[in-house]
Amino acid sequence: MQEELSLKAEINLYYDVYFPENSSEKLPILIAVHGYGASKRYMMTEAKRIANEKFVIVSIQAPYQHYRESKGTFKVGFGWLTDHKSEESVSIHHNFILGVLDKLSTNDSVDSKRVFLFGFSQACALNFRFAFTYPEKLTGIIGVCGGIPSDLETNSIYKTLDSKVFYLYSDTDEFYTTEKYEKFNEILKSRLKTYESKLYTAKHEIIDEMRGDMKHWLQKF
Repeated sequence: MQEELSLKAEINLYYDVYFPENSSEKLPILIAVHGYGASKRYMMTEAKRIANEKFVIVSIQAPYQHYRESKGTFKVGFGWLTDHKSEESVSIHHNFILGVLDKLSTNDSVDSKRVFLFGFSQACALNFRFAFTYPEKLTGIIGVCGGIPSDLETNSIYKTLDSKVFYLYSDTDEFYTTEKYEKFNEILKSRLKTYESKLYTAKHEIIDEMRGDMKHWLQKF
């Protein structure tokens, strides 16, 4: 019996880019990464709400599509990870971001030296994995209602991260207890030099108060 044989296959990874109109200066990049079951369209909408026409926005879409129930019907959603060989999923996410940055680096209207990652839910830990692996690529990170890498304390690949980080979490999240979030918060605080966090009265969601705080945070840079 020969097991776990494999062949390489090529897939398309889809993303949308938004360029603000009438900008006379090079703009930083905000890469928006949706959570489980969502899509690039949803995360582009959220990114526009906080970017205030001051960023080129890239919304990337996860490769694993599936059906999800929504208001009595089924819609297609997308996810970033599977339990089977999850390291391959992490690699796809890493290479997706690196590829997008490479594409934008030749655009004269983009400041490719100022890059921000914005992730919700499942994308939060994924974005932190990217950040600790390629810290030189990022200026800032926003993580909303998500976990942190389970191997953050043990993975020898991870480097020192000097980027600015804003971590937002809620008190009645359906997936994480407040105690769990507080543990994530303490770990991040101990590892990061420029770190802010805030607890919100919310479920597993992005609420207007969060949007206002993220918008204000981005304006500082």
